Amino acid sequence: MIDSIQIHSLTKKFGDITAVNNLNVEVKNNTIFGLVGPDGAGKTTTMRMLCSLLTPDKGTAKIGGYDILTESNEIKNHIGYMPQKFSLYGDLTVMENLVFYSKVYQVPKKESKEKIKFLLKFSNLTDHSYKLADQLSGGMKQKLALSCNLIHSPKYLLLDEPTIGVDPVARREFWKILFDLRDQGATIFVSTPYMDEAERCDEVGLMDKGRIIRKDNPDNIINGFGYHLLSVYSDDNHLARTLVQEEEYVMDAYLMGEGLHVVTESLESIKKLKEKLKISGIKVISINEAAPALEDVFVNIIKSEKR
Repeated sequence: MIDSIQIHSLTKKFGDITAVNNLNVEVKNNTIFGLVGPDGAGKTTTMRMLCSLLTPDKGTAKIGGYDILTESNEIKNHIGYMPQKFSLYGDLTVMENLVFYSKVYQVPKKESKEKIKFLLKFSNLTDHSYKLADQLSGGMKQKLALSCNLIHSPKYLLLDEPTIGVDPVARREFWKILFDLRDQGATIFVSTPYMDEAERCDEVGLMDKGRIIRKDNPDNIINGFGYHLLSVYSDDNHLARTLVQEEEYVMDAYLMGEGLHVVTESLESIKKLKEKLKISGIKVISINEAAPALEDVFVNIIKSEKR
């Protein structure tokens, strides 16, 4: 079976800046692929090229077998695209926005009525259908935007950081909808700066400075970490971080929540760290080995590339 989305050598420059650098990605049918990386990594530029809103300087991509360069009009009939910025009509109600988009996509009137009813229930917006879009919370706005993009039953969804500025509860609700859509046969290409969201994807591409630096399912990326991660709690984590970075056996150290994460090759480092911090007058509350998360792996990969 041909992959739903195929990206080949996709490249885009803005002056002297290479926003996307020779990108190669294949996304399997009926999966959620996460493009993960910090601001400026090239995620939005990639999305805009896939939607034929930007022309690449080199390379191309196919969505459902349609080429983004030569068959852009056909692609637009099969995708739903959510940009970062809320782009619906704030002075229209939820219902009016859905009706408007059904007309834009030329959904037959009878089919449109049933589809709108389904989408309102699907996104938990039935009781808010009379509200103006501008009156909705951030999470509701995103669910409305997604519903409008689903009105024509697209097989492919391209979502550019859809949960930015949305509270944690709304983020979970949004992702439940994405899981349901995938189970119903949709293929979803989503960009996000949130590592906890990336871990929910079937496959992720870790992106930095326009390049994919690692691509696999989240578990394989985490299991391939290859080092020991120590979680350190002390009475001065900021000073502790500065001190432990001086040690040759410490590969990296960074603050994580209320603790300090230290990357090392050996668990023997625990004893050395305790001695180092004690001599320096820092009270150590605990030092334990911790299971790495995708964020730990991503941070380490980026810093290793810089080194």
